[in-house]
Amino acid sequence: MLILVRHGQTGANRRGLLLGRADEPLCDGGREQADALARALPAPARLISSPLGRARQTAEAIAAASGTPVEVDERWVEMDYGSLDGRPASALDADGWRAWQDDPAHVPAGGESVADVGARVRSACRELVAPAAEGDVVVVSHVSPIKAAIAWALGVGDEVAWRMWVADAAVCRIDTSGSLPRLLAFNDVTAHVGAPVH
Repeated sequence: MLILVRHGQTGANRRGLLLGRADEPLCDGGREQADALARALPAPARLISSPLGRARQTAEAIAAASGTPVEVDERWVEMDYGSLDGRPASALDADGWRAWQDDPAHVPAGGESVADVGARVRSACRELVAPAAEGDVVVVSHVSPIKAAIAWALGVGDEVAWRMWVADAAVCRIDTSGSLPRLLAFNDVTAHVGAPVH
């Protein structure tokens, strides 16, 4: 099983800011979410993380509970928002949002396109098909790469990214044991329901 985990909450997430490559740590509530995930997830055969601290902190909580070492894969890093990083969504005007949502190849504010995220994540997913068919592979990542992985699993284009929402510390499960990947769970937050978010 390929188990995709969004990192726990950060202060920027709580404030609704765009958070890309800025390396903000988990807030207190995010650490509690990571601990709840660590208790709820099965010990994986492999544990992979984005290089960013908030994902690493979440993965390290899982590693501490499971004994599985953390592998870092740069392809699972969050989208580069360029000059929009750390700013509210309102920092981009309506025309800018329309261009970004209408064209997966659009590069906002000197950052990275949805299509570029999709290309690197699809490459990572293809490499994990066989290992995830043999044992659980947990990947701790971010909103945009997780959306790209879901698009890969469903065999659809990157434009669907704007039709998905992924909560803090949410879990998605993809079965890779058949001829095609199958999405079994999306945006599951039951692992940390009731965990306080500060």
